[in-house]
Amino acid sequence: MAQTPRVTDPILQDGDRSLEGGLRPKSLNEFVGQDGLRENLRILVEAATARDEPLEHILLSGPPGLGKTTLATLLAGEMGTRLVVTSGPALERAADLVGILTGLPPKGILFVDEIHRLSRTIEEYLYPAMEDQRLDILLDRGPSARSVRLKLHPFTLVGATTRSGRLSAPLRSRFGFVGRVDFYNIVELMKIVERSARILQCPLEGEVAEELAKRGRGTPRIVNRLLRRVRDYAQVRGTGDVDKHTVLQACELLQVGEDGLHEMDRKILETIIVKFSGGPVGLNTLAACLGEEPDTIEEVHEPFLLQEGYIERTPRGREAAVRAYQALGIDAKLKPKPPGLFT
Repeated sequence: MAQTPRVTDPILQDGDRSLEGGLRPKSLNEFVGQDGLRENLRILVEAATARDEPLEHILLSGPPGLGKTTLATLLAGEMGTRLVVTSGPALERAADLVGILTGLPPKGILFVDEIHRLSRTIEEYLYPAMEDQRLDILLDRGPSARSVRLKLHPFTLVGATTRSGRLSAPLRSRFGFVGRVDFYNIVELMKIVERSARILQCPLEGEVAEELAKRGRGTPRIVNRLLRRVRDYAQVRGTGDVDKHTVLQACELLQVGEDGLHEMDRKILETIIVKFSGGPVGLNTLAACLGEEPDTIEEVHEPFLLQEGYIERTPRGREAAVRAYQALGIDAKLKPKPPGLFT
């Protein structure tokens, strides 16, 4: 029997990718939330435009799905320049980086997603490119080795990372602006849902938008994906109208609770509480019990559970908080106390 796909699955299908791109705002004024970060970026853009200079190099950090790629796209639009998108794992050879940088126009923007996964070799090439707009390429090896210097157009590197702590200190220090993208509140998610619903031609009432926003885990990507699944459910199993009753039925089928907890979230909490008496339990052990990759748990599920106070991260591992027991309907008093020194 096929399993119901989870809304939190990080892999997007091609159709979802195209729809996600169509739901993105077209300017910084349309971008909802992240007010402090958005204002700082607007100042950077206006100052660079007034001086007729490229933007400073920018590093954006935060959990996935909060708008880092969207912000990079909007920056290119505000500057009226070309945006080239790549990722850290995709830049395997120096030749790849050379080809991209030499093809950038003046004031062009290079967006590197998951920049913390760049190899050391690529980083070494980036340093002079970021500081002096040049590339030093070593040709051949041994006695016949020679270095060729390529001059680059002034450009902006926008890096995005879900793990800012894994960035090397030399690379981090070369960014002129470092900003963090945080989770969205219910009101902001409601605005995003209502805007997306208008684009998808399925208008919502405020009560329906709130029901979806509560289940969005503070993440626009997830709430937009949930909206599309509810729209599909309304079309196939309902009358076509996305009302509150349809939302509740669709979310029950998708196993998405009112508190924002999804199927895998509950499995994580249940494993910690039932199998490991509330913790602590190491990440690798937890991943092995769930049959999931440690990186997926740490990057996709754990940020929300930590933010909402369902689990605690300690030096000894992950522990379930009182709220986790409440979410699963388990009495927190049943948690066995750790043995004392003389017991």
